[in-house]
Amino acid sequence: MSVELNHTIVHARDNRESAGFLAGILGLEVGTEWGPFVPVATSNGVTLDFASVPEESITMQHYAFLVSDDEFDAAFERIGRAGITYYADPRMKQPGEINHHHGGRGLYFLDPAGHGMEIITRPYGSHEAAPEPRS
Repeated sequence: MSVELNHTIVHARDNRESAGFLAGILGLEVGTEWGPFVPVATSNGVTLDFASVPEESITMQHYAFLVSDDEFDAAFERIGRAGITYYADPRMKQPGEINHHHGGRGLYFLDPAGHGMEIITRPYGSHEAAPEPRS
């Protein structure tokens, strides 16, 4: 069996709010609450299980989502409609801009708990040139 990431727990001030926020931006569904978790499943089978914890227990984490160009456009439109500040860089020094790294597009934004969310249309390293053929 190959190793795959199955799920991760995302700490939130309000698990329903954070799950709904991310699902709304990415065009995903919020799953059925199970115990302390509110799940959001991605198309590659990884589930983010949002759990409410005291605010002082939350440490900012980074979550990056690979999306198609059409999904990026739709998420970018939802971000704009919601008035969410977005950035071209992870240090959040370039507000209102997107980046074009790796031959695609990307942006960063914060979720309600302060986690750094990223959407990209090309995986890291995909811009590197293919090796030259050998003679």
